[in-house]
Amino acid sequence: MSAASGGTASGNAVGLKSDARREGLSMLAITLPAVLLVALLVLLPMSWLSWLSFVDESGAFTLENYTRIFVSGAYIPIIINTFIISFVVTLLVSVLGYPIAYLMAQSSPRVTSFLLTAVLLPYWTPVLVRTYGWMAILQRNGPLNEALLALGVVNAPVQFLYQTSGAVIGMTQIMLPYLIIPVYIALRGVDKDYLRAAAGLGASPTVAFIRIYLPLSLPGFAAGVLLVFILSIGFYVVPALMGGGRVTMIAMRIERSVMVFPNWGAASALAIVLLVATLVLLAISVKLARLGGNLR
Repeated sequence: MSAASGGTASGNAVGLKSDARREGLSMLAITLPAVLLVALLVLLPMSWLSWLSFVDESGAFTLENYTRIFVSGAYIPIIINTFIISFVVTLLVSVLGYPIAYLMAQSSPRVTSFLLTAVLLPYWTPVLVRTYGWMAILQRNGPLNEALLALGVVNAPVQFLYQTSGAVIGMTQIMLPYLIIPVYIALRGVDKDYLRAAAGLGASPTVAFIRIYLPLSLPGFAAGVLLVFILSIGFYVVPALMGGGRVTMIAMRIERSVMVFPNWGAASALAIVLLVATLVLLAISVKLARLGGNLR
């Protein structure tokens, strides 16, 4: 009896392993074309850029394109300025976006739908259109300056455009949905029973937020912050238009190296440096996320 039962269990285990193997092969066959397409569209251009960054105009191997970046005084300020602007934009988006996501998670379905539409509607508008719209608002004779003058906040029109502040404002409003949505999804996933339990134990709303809501929303917040920072590093359109030529970021310098000079080697080296910096940030974020998970 026991021998028969053991044989049946062994046969079931073999059958399950066979089914799992067959399912894995089926999934591989389904996803293989997409994987190959992504590899072709991503790895091939990256390989081509890498090759261009290590050759000169004659096709000979050289490290000049990289040494120029780190030795020449023209590139380091651009890289530093790019990271500073990206950090400021990420900070502003975090300060503005988290309260909006929290309000959306705590509101009624009707209010949440309205806020979600308000957040996503600009996202569906082309970046170029939004940028020109903000340029019209922030110009010296625009609605914002007229309102500030009418309220007596300033005595003369404020120069928002064609400097770093204009680029930061434009990038911040474009990046907001990229943080609000992940944080909102994380907050919606928080079980309301936790808050009721905290209130039953005498915790105030502030304490409940700090001890429950904030820690449980950190994964979504971290994902949004990382996404905003990485996208900000590669921004081109907004700083080019709203910076008025006074703000230069890495993407703008790459475009100038290709279109003005042209120097594909220097542009490729800058692109590879930007890619490596992005991968390093991703690796650090994954490491910090694992450390945070272990601490919890």
